[in-house]
Amino acid sequence: MSSETAVYYHRTLTLPTARNAVVRPSTGRGALAVPAEITTGIGTVRDRTGTAVGNGTDASVPLATVTVVIPCFNYGRFLHGAITSVLSQDGVEVDVVVVDDCSTDDSVLVAEELAAADGRVQVVRHVRNGGAVQTFNDGLAEASGEFVVRLDADDLLTPGSLARAVRLARRFPSVGLVYGHPVHFTDGQQLPPARDRATSWTVWPGASWVQERCADGRNVITSAEVLMRRSVVDRVGGQRDLAHTHDMEMWLRLASFSDVGYVHGADQAWHRDHPASLSAREVDIAVDLAERRLAFSTLFSGAVGSLPWAAEACRTVSDRLDRETLQLLSHEVDANGGTSPVFARLLELELTPTRRNLTSRDRILRRAARSRGPADRAMSLGRRATARFRRVREFRTWHQNGVYSR
Repeated sequence: MSSETAVYYHRTLTLPTARNAVVRPSTGRGALAVPAEITTGIGTVRDRTGTAVGNGTDASVPLATVTVVIPCFNYGRFLHGAITSVLSQDGVEVDVVVVDDCSTDDSVLVAEELAAADGRVQVVRHVRNGGAVQTFNDGLAEASGEFVVRLDADDLLTPGSLARAVRLARRFPSVGLVYGHPVHFTDGQQLPPARDRATSWTVWPGASWVQERCADGRNVITSAEVLMRRSVVDRVGGQRDLAHTHDMEMWLRLASFSDVGYVHGADQAWHRDHPASLSAREVDIAVDLAERRLAFSTLFSGAVGSLPWAAEACRTVSDRLDRETLQLLSHEVDANGGTSPVFARLLELELTPTRRNLTSRDRILRRAARSRGPADRAMSLGRRATARFRRVREFRTWHQNGVYSR
């Protein structure tokens, strides 16, 4: 009997995939109460009420419908690959909404040619440039699927990505956001191989996942690897008008009102790194930090701010971003003596005016102003080595588990 392992709220159980097998939930302390589910056909799971919650590979259960929204601005050279990666997905019914944001290249021509060849492709054209947020939200308004994916025109879905995410989402109706591991590659290089077998799942209570993101202050999601349940999107709304963290804020908002699932073992998307991307052109560490603070501020200024755990989470993330600001200032002194333009931009960032923060910043400024001797350089090297070790450790954890902390 073949099997795969699923992790429910960090508790493990085995999900046999053979016909007529029974799934037995974990009974350990703190285990999520999951009813035993009976596989009545390969790919079809029914709970005790008889409701089908499988991924639809059995003919008795309709395939999940997924709308993939592809915002596009002057990415005609990448667009064919992005759309094709969606149309070739197995195990789900897909449709594609391409929203062209008044491109000046051949993006519209590429999109319309593909739409003429395949009725699953729809093209929405902007007569004036509206920006990334409006472009996605206009596509979202056209979405009809049970699930929604936002795919940048320069990225691609890996084979089987949607079916893997849908299977988790169908198994857990409380999950409103599913993500997995993205493979980054450099433009011009051959697509790297992608793992295609999911080995396990993790499902977090959404509020716990958001509070963990507040504790580390960072985004753990690229973008294309996310599948959203449209009913939850309809409840919380589309993207907010943020320059660089509109995706991040939306993931946090979705998770505040639904649970979050993670697909282990498989690669869910290819993310293209290239110098023409918005993040490469406009985002340095100071911009990134400021935009993350703005994302959390936007999150808690809306409906999420009224949730019982929100006030404490807001204080947590404010403190975390303050500490990161001070750490980055200290790092710039170690690396460049406090003379870099990045150091100047970091000094301009918001910092909660507590005695601890102001004292720490003054200490960094005094260190930047004095000449550095051998002892200072030795301490600087030690701090930089420690920071490098921490980043490597966090990346490994993220690579395996989708989060930076265990």
